[in-house]
This record gives sequence, structure tokens and C-alpha cells, in this order.
Amino acid sequence: MKSIALLSCVSATLKLAAAPFAGTGFFLALGAGFFSGGCAATGSSPSMAESDSAWTVLFDGSSVEAWRGFRQEGFPESGWLVRDGILSTVPGRGHADIITRETYENFELRLEWRVVERGNSGIFFGVTEEVSTIWHYAPEFQILDDLGYNQKPDSPQATGSLYDLLGPSADKELKPVGEFNTARLVIRNRRVEHWLNGQKVLSYHLDDPALAEKIAASKFRVYDKFAQIRDGHIGLQHHGQEVAFRNIRIRRLD
Repeated sequence: MKSIALLSCVSATLKLAAAPFAGTGFFLALGAGFFSGGCAATGSSPSMAESDSAWTVLFDGSSVEAWRGFRQEGFPESGWLVRDGILSTVPGRGHADIITRETYENFELRLEWRVVERGNSGIFFGVTEEVSTIWHYAPEFQILDDLGYNQKPDSPQATGSLYDLLGPSADKELKPVGEFNTARLVIRNRRVEHWLNGQKVLSYHLDDPALAEKIAASKFRVYDKFAQIRDGHIGLQHHGQEVAFRNIRIRRLD
């Protein structure tokens, strides 16, 4: 059975790797596509090999057609760069966050990310453009150089946390700065899972009264729709430091 599962995973990886690239957007230095299959995840969360055709590639190494700037019609003209199969932020060229063109309610998102020293970013979900700032309503899967910011592994501001609200597992595995990590975000019927390098590091329900109490005691308390948008965009944060993403894909779980 293990051999069959491995073959299925390899097959899924090859199919995605062979997807045609289509360059688009502004301020893009297009390079050779790069793909690394995310087959090492553990646990019972849905795997890519189970239904390869259900996955949509959001970034294939060259095209940003699936993305646009937050509260913008197109992809930002500066601040983001595509090169060598990697989508990365560019410090000093604006701080525009980007969001998916489509909205999602129940989904599994997978990607790889890398930060520099004191790098800071995040994955937003439930994004709406009713507000001027993305995090006013959208919760965040935090991405951070934990050591550079002196964050304990299970801090609510550390990598894998629900930013500023719930901390991840203390025994999480985090790659050194400069190396790629894998992230998975799974949401089904308001139940949320954060995965880091194949390990589920946080699980919660967005309607949990205990979470509502934490929100009420946080800076988010003044935003009445924080964590309330069910069908929203997914966002990637440009916090001002360099952060890199690759192999971004999603599947709906409706």
C-alpha cells in the first residue's frame, strides 16, 4: 500500500510540474519554473494524491494571473517579483498585499515559503475589500523569522499561529532562515487547521466562544467583521521584508 501511495504522489507531482506556464503582469523577471511536490504531510487532512484534478494552481512558477493587488484591479506594478520559479516581495518598492482573484469558503491551500533574517509575512483568509486594510477583517496564518524576533515556538505571534490570538504547537519544526518551509491551510465549515512542514500545529473553530473572548481582548475587537467573512479571498502579505513563495495550489472542499 505504501508503494501505491508513493506512486500516486509522484504522479500528481509530475502532472503539476508539467503544467504550461503563461507569463503575465508587471515588474516580472520571468525565469525557469520550479516545482517540488508536497507529499510529506502527515495526518488525516486531505492529500493531493486523492484527487489530483480537484487542485487549481495559483502560482506555477511564472504566471500571476490568479492574483491581483488588494483593492486593485491588477497585479501590483512594483513590490513583487517573479524569478526562477519564485514569487517574492521586494523591499523598498511598496507594501501592496496581494489576493486571489477568486473567493473561497471551504478549501485546502498548500504552498512553500521562505523568509530572510527578521522576515515577516502571513497568509490571510476570509479577505474582503470592504475595509482599507487587509487585516482588519481577515485572520492570518503567521509567517515569521521566530528567532529574529525572539518569539517562543508557541507564541501567538510565531510562525504557524493565528496571528496575535492562538499559538502553534511548541514542538513544531521550522526550517532555518533562507530555507523553504511548507504550509497548509485547511478550512471546512469554519473549522481551521494550520500545518507546517507536514505537521498540524494548530486547530480551532472560528465560532468558538473561547476564540471570541480572545478577539474581544485584542486589537481586532474594534473590527466588527473580523473572522466573520465566510467566502473571502486569500491574501499574501507584503510586510516590507523579503519573503518568497512557490508551488501555490488550492482545492475547494465544498
